[in-house]
Amino acid sequence: MKSKNLSVLFGAAFLMATSAIGPGFLTQTAVFTEQLKADFGFVILASVILSLIAQINVWRIIGISGMRGQEIANTVLPGLGYFVAFLVALGGLAFNIGNVGGAAMGLDVLFGLDLKIGAAISAIIAIIIFMSKEAGKAMDRVTQILGAMMIILVAYVAITTKPPVGEAIARTFVPTQMPMLAIITLVGGTVGGYITFSGGHRLLDAGIYGKEHIKDITNSSLTGMGIAAVMRILLFLAVLGVVSKGMALDPASPPASAFKLGAGVLGYKLFGLVIWAAALTSVVGAAYTSVSFLTTFAKVIENNKNKWIIGFITVSTLIFITIGQPVTLLVIAGSLNGLILPITLGTMLIASVNKKVVGDYKHPKWLLVLGILVVLITLYLGLNSLKGMAALFK
Repeated sequence: MKSKNLSVLFGAAFLMATSAIGPGFLTQTAVFTEQLKADFGFVILASVILSLIAQINVWRIIGISGMRGQEIANTVLPGLGYFVAFLVALGGLAFNIGNVGGAAMGLDVLFGLDLKIGAAISAIIAIIIFMSKEAGKAMDRVTQILGAMMIILVAYVAITTKPPVGEAIARTFVPTQMPMLAIITLVGGTVGGYITFSGGHRLLDAGIYGKEHIKDITNSSLTGMGIAAVMRILLFLAVLGVVSKGMALDPASPPASAFKLGAGVLGYKLFGLVIWAAALTSVVGAAYTSVSFLTTFAKVIENNKNKWIIGFITVSTLIFITIGQPVTLLVIAGSLNGLILPITLGTMLIASVNKKVVGDYKHPKWLLVLGILVVLITLYLGLNSLKGMAALFK
């Protein structure tokens, strides 16, 4: 395989993984580890299996068809692609505001910077990536470097906190409880909304699609999920080492307090670096993928994609600086995110047997059956999350 293709395949994998590893990812992992202790290992295992099924299905259909997710949806049912694009872009904007906030928090922890200044600096760094003539390569390189750095830093903290690894392994396969809410939350955070499509769309933009690339595309999706899973496991062990000793996390910032309790002042500073890297790469991934969905609406967006991505980052940052993190928007987007996966994955599964989309390609039956199972599970849990949202606004 050409080294150029290999670089893009790794870049797509890291883009997907680092899009998933944002401030919410860190907070979810810390909160659920404190609540469930070693049983959270089972939650990670179950969510990884469900996410992997979703990811492989989506990447393969995008790769075979050579079409973006919304274009596939429009082929399956005219107009559906526009609806999906709207949902994904709305969710991407809402979460990007949170990502900008996470990056600002990271610089505050590291250097004591005002949150607004930290947000502006982080946004400028993200914008510089897309000002490059080789924006795709720059994005690949940044996500790979920051992704690898996050894994190394969290691994150090995990070793420092000395977690009960044996118990964690045992509970991963024989849990004492079945926490479904935690599982769906992790699935949504790993492959929900725009995240499922980030890597697949990156490969399309790099010209890697078609039957001859199906093995590479599948391997790239597996690599992306593997990176996200390793990060989740290391973070789980780091926090488990703290809470298993009876120490309580600060509700204001559970992951920050876990790092501080586990590795002192150095751990706290490492948290600042980790959340900044996680947030910055998520800003890049959310903006890139959201705009890739908007290209269907107008040719001018397709022809000026990088400018629109820069605009998307700018708007997210201005909202954070002027309004903060609008709670209502975040809650609505979070609940809608629970429904985006069953809609998008369901559409992809229908497309997998549609000759207008895949031609004479035969999608593996086992992938189709497992995909349908994931759609049903996530639809049920997504509808429950909507009920929770409705109760919240009564």
